[in-house]
Amino acid sequence: MAPTHEIAHLGHVELLTPEPERSLWFFTDILGMTENGRDGDSVYLRTYDDYEQYSLILTGHETSGLRRTALRTSSQENLDRLAKRAEQAGRGVARLPAAAGIGPSYLCTDPDGHEIQLYWETEWYQAPEELRPALKNQPQAFPGHGVGVRRLDHVNYLAAEVEPNGAFIRDVLGGAVSEQIMNDDGSIPAQWLHFTNKSYELVYTSDWTGSRGRLHHIAFATNAREDILRAADICLENGVFIETGPHKHAIQQTFFLYVYEPGGNRIELCNPLTRLILAPDWKTITWTQGERAKGQAWGLKTIESFHTHGTPPVAANT
Repeated sequence: MAPTHEIAHLGHVELLTPEPERSLWFFTDILGMTENGRDGDSVYLRTYDDYEQYSLILTGHETSGLRRTALRTSSQENLDRLAKRAEQAGRGVARLPAAAGIGPSYLCTDPDGHEIQLYWETEWYQAPEELRPALKNQPQAFPGHGVGVRRLDHVNYLAAEVEPNGAFIRDVLGGAVSEQIMNDDGSIPAQWLHFTNKSYELVYTSDWTGSRGRLHHIAFATNAREDILRAADICLENGVFIETGPHKHAIQQTFFLYVYEPGGNRIELCNPLTRLILAPDWKTITWTQGERAKGQAWGLKTIESFHTHGTPPVAANT
C-alpha cells in the first residue's frame, strides 16, 4: 500500500523540558539550530534547510516529553478531508486558530494519546541579511558551528500497542508502513510509517513499561555520515550523555547516534539521506524476532534502555 500524499511532510514538534536554558544551549550550541522567536515559555528553533519558520518549539515545563507533532497537509482540501476522517474515527480534538507561522489547524490524537496537529497554511522563512545563504535555493546559511543539523527528520513514539496506532496513521492520515518487526507470536512491536518518498517520518515502538503517550525520540538529519562521527566528539567534549552509537541500523539503514538532551528527552542524530522509496507498489519489509536478535547492521546489540527510557518519565506519567 502506498501513501495517499494527503500529508506533505513532518512540519515541526513541540518538545517539553524541565531544564529550558540548558536544553536551549543543547539545541543551539551543540546541534547548531537558530533561534527564531519566543513566546512566553516557548522558544522557536529552526534547522538551516527548513523552508518554514521553525522545526522545533522548545517549551519549559514541569517535566519532559512531547506536547505534539505538527504535520503539513498538501492542500486545504486535504486538511479538511483528514479532519473529517479523524472526527469519524473518534480521534478529533479541536479546530485551532492560526498560530505563529501557520494558519488554522486541526488537532487530533492517535489511539495512544499522542497529539497530532494538521495544518496547511504556512509562512515561508526569509533569512535576515546576516543569515542569507550564498545559494538561493537554500533557506538559510549553513550555521558553521555545532553539528549543523539540516532538518527535522522523524518522530519515534512509544506506545502501549503499536498496531492500532499504525492503523490510525494508515487509515485516517493516509500513511503507509514501510518496514516493521513481527514477533514469533505474530505481534508487532514496531512499525516505520511514511507519507512521502522518504522511507519513514513516524515510528511506533512498544513501551515495555506499559505506559501510553510517551516519546521515544525525535531525530535530526545531518548532511553526511561523517557529521554523526563529529557529533559524537562534540557531545563527548561537552558532557552530553551518549546512549548508543555511532552505528548503523539494519532497519531503514540509518547511520545513527542517540543522546539525551539536558531535559531528559532522547535525541537521534541521523543520516538517512540516501534512502528513498520510489516504488509505487512497495511491499512492507517485515523483520522477524530472530533477525532482530542479531542486533544492528554491524552487530551492535540494542541496549535495554532503548525499550524503557522515554519521556515523560514513567513516574511523572502516572
